[in-house]
Amino acid sequence: MSGRPEGRRVCLVLLTGLGDVVHGLPIANALKDSGYARHLTWVAEPMPASILAHHPSVDDLVEYRRRDGVAGVRALRTALAARRRADGPFDLTINLNVYFKSVWPVLFSGARHRLGFDRGRAKDGIWLATNDMVPPRPRAHTQDMFLEFLAHLGVPHHAPHAPEDWRITFSDAERAAQAAWMAERTGRPIAAIVPASANARKDWPAERWARVADALHADFGYEVALVGGPGGRETAIAREVAERATVPVTWAMGDGVRRVAWILERSALVLAPDTGPLHIARALGVPVIGLFGHTNPWRVGPYRAWQELWVDAYTEAGTEPDPSRFDPPADDRMQTITVDQVVERIGRARSPNGGGR
Repeated sequence: MSGRPEGRRVCLVLLTGLGDVVHGLPIANALKDSGYARHLTWVAEPMPASILAHHPSVDDLVEYRRRDGVAGVRALRTALAARRRADGPFDLTINLNVYFKSVWPVLFSGARHRLGFDRGRAKDGIWLATNDMVPPRPRAHTQDMFLEFLAHLGVPHHAPHAPEDWRITFSDAERAAQAAWMAERTGRPIAAIVPASANARKDWPAERWARVADALHADFGYEVALVGGPGGRETAIAREVAERATVPVTWAMGDGVRRVAWILERSALVLAPDTGPLHIARALGVPVIGLFGHTNPWRVGPYRAWQELWVDAYTEAGTEPDPSRFDPPADDRMQTITVDQVVERIGRARSPNGGGR
């Protein structure tokens, strides 16, 4: 059922996580730039939905409060029904998720053409909610898998590489807040450490982050900022990093996604495990030192950028990277990453041919 549906009112279903939603932005851009989508509605969960604010390719945003259970499902049905009554039916729904939670927005969209992943990559029987699927392929980097949908629809596109391909956009008020925050800085380039993710198995010990913070400040001349959301666990980890570090550390924890994004934009270097802010930094063109042991950086790392700065403890020594692998290793490989490895990557980033600014 590939081809251009009449009317081109498109519903894009990409609920979470934050990194996946960032990877969806080039898809929205291509749909709008090509004229394929006259109007684009995006359905997302509240936290990652915030990165879509002010985005030039997103005409309408529907938040699905999945954590509200049945009440959230009912509210979603009401919201999508209201869109259909006001603006007419959706011609196409694109489901970029692979889990069951995406079934409800796909069905409630009421679109005649419902496109999703093939049965080999879709889980929980969600392919039953679609009537068109992209051709079967091995799993690949998330960004590349999303680009398959454009190819299937015949939408012109290219692999994103620069910030304009993601177009994360800030309001005038956010620009003013960013400028005020920068006016309080030391004048050193900022190295932003994102010390924790949503999954403890992706994290690196706080004591090692503290030693890296010391090196960033004392040996490389950075101002170190701890950046992240308001979650209790990540805040506790960041607090331990700040307490163990022997150098001044700027506290930028507890912020929403929007503020995290504009802080990252003004950073010279970002250091992080596999977490959403890593992908925001990539989309903003900020060099990233990514630490990977639990997840495969060739599938979920910064898209086609700064591989020389990654610390890849996921890929077994002596083997070729394989982006189709998604199974976590049995052992805790984040623990095998050393401070010296990360400091060596900082040196690469600061070299004339490195990624640091």
